[in-house]
Amino acid sequence: MSVIKQTSTNQENKQRIMNYCPVTFTMEKIGGRWKPLILYNLRQGTMRYGQLKKAIPGITEKMLVQHLRELEADNLVKRDVKPVVPPHVEYSLTKSGQSLSPLLIEMAKWGVANGGVVM
Repeated sequence: MSVIKQTSTNQENKQRIMNYCPVTFTMEKIGGRWKPLILYNLRQGTMRYGQLKKAIPGITEKMLVQHLRELEADNLVKRDVKPVVPPHVEYSLTKSGQSLSPLLIEMAKWGVANGGVVM
């Protein structure tokens, strides 16, 4: 990830809008191309990295790792490393991440009703 210049006007404006608009705050945490797919897949239960990779066609390893780290930093995803060789890593939703399930389901229904892919 790149270093963000904290004194920039853009960063000040971004922080200001996140403090005033709960929708913007939410979209900052779960928005983008891959985060909703990761969260949507994890709502069904704990998954290993390879399972997530297979469940999300088109995502690169770099993007999956990056977004899993961001979701973990935002306390939406829990990373559990088992002390075995080779390493066994499992991902699951935290309580906060689980609370997004109804929202993700409604987003999926909206997508289907408005021309998205069939579930």
